[in-house]
Amino acid sequence: MQTFCREEHLSKFQSNLISFCHLSESRFLGDVNRSQSILASTSMEVEEEVKRMLEEVKELHDSAASFISSSSHQELTLRQKATSVEASLRRLHSTLASDKSLDPKLLEEDLHRARCMLADGDLSSFLPSKPQAGRFVRMFLGPVNVRASRKDIQLKVKEEYNSYRDKTALLFLFFPAALMILRSYYWDGCLPAFPVQLYEAWLLFLYAGLAMRENVLRANGSDIRPWWLYHHYCAMGMALVSLTWEIKGQPNCVQKQRGVHLFLQWAMMQGVAMLLQNRYQRQRLYTRIALGKAQRMDVVWGETAGVDGQLWLLCPILFILQQGFQAYVGVLLLRAALTGVVAEWQVMVCGILLVVMAVGNFINTVETLMAKSRVKAKMKKSKSRAELNHTS
Repeated sequence: MQTFCREEHLSKFQSNLISFCHLSESRFLGDVNRSQSILASTSMEVEEEVKRMLEEVKELHDSAASFISSSSHQELTLRQKATSVEASLRRLHSTLASDKSLDPKLLEEDLHRARCMLADGDLSSFLPSKPQAGRFVRMFLGPVNVRASRKDIQLKVKEEYNSYRDKTALLFLFFPAALMILRSYYWDGCLPAFPVQLYEAWLLFLYAGLAMRENVLRANGSDIRPWWLYHHYCAMGMALVSLTWEIKGQPNCVQKQRGVHLFLQWAMMQGVAMLLQNRYQRQRLYTRIALGKAQRMDVVWGETAGVDGQLWLLCPILFILQQGFQAYVGVLLLRAALTGVVAEWQVMVCGILLVVMAVGNFINTVETLMAKSRVKAKMKKSKSRAELNHTS
């Protein structure tokens, strides 16, 4: 009896197990079918989305091509009109200068305002420009167009250049001063080779960066004089030559490193001059831009003259610290090389380059001051003539 009951329970369990397996199998198959249908619908949606995006990109591409075509035509029209207006302004300026019957004061002011709007506004990007990049930029970047078509981008380049100058002026003063202080109080009067060569490598990077940025600024309408580019090329050559300069130590370290000490002293004076130029002349440049006497793309460099009060401070700095001391250090380096105190050829080359840069800076500064005096005399003459015509 017990065996029969056990067999009956076993058969019921088997039947229940079989029923559960069939039910699980049917549910599993149902889930699989539903998953397959979901995947099929999802794949169809993805395919439709891909096709829709492809059509959207095609439409956007056609719209962009149409816009570029129309804007190119409009740009060509604006360039032609801007060129014609510029030629007319030059012709009117020549007529005004030759015709004495016209009132030069009012007409010159209007012409100057028109030229400023043409050269310093958004129209400046449509005027015929000079070669887009100098040989220095082409050597590194190739024959690329570095002139920005939008004025805000040009001004951004100028602001980045000013920020770069401000930062490097501080380093120009701090780096050699730190080397001289460490030499006196930590290195027992003898400079090690590595920090000096690190400073010279930084000088090469600094002047290469300045030359690159200024070439780009000139292509975008800045008034940087060519001499300052040549000045930076000379400074790059001097930094490159000084990298090959063997820094000798003991014995007799002071005599062997005489040229290095003179070079670091010149660098500190150059840093002081750069800081003062940035401080005083930047303010004057903003004032001249506000008065319409300078363009927004103009930058500050050594030739920029300030107001009369600032000239009493800036001229001694330019002539004594930046140019006189530069020539003095160059002559000392040449004398040290010629007398055999320091026999390296690098000393003579650096001395020659320093003298050349000092003479060039001096000539350029004098020419700027003379041009400023001529402009002031012309303004006074025009003012007195206008007052005479008014009284008569």
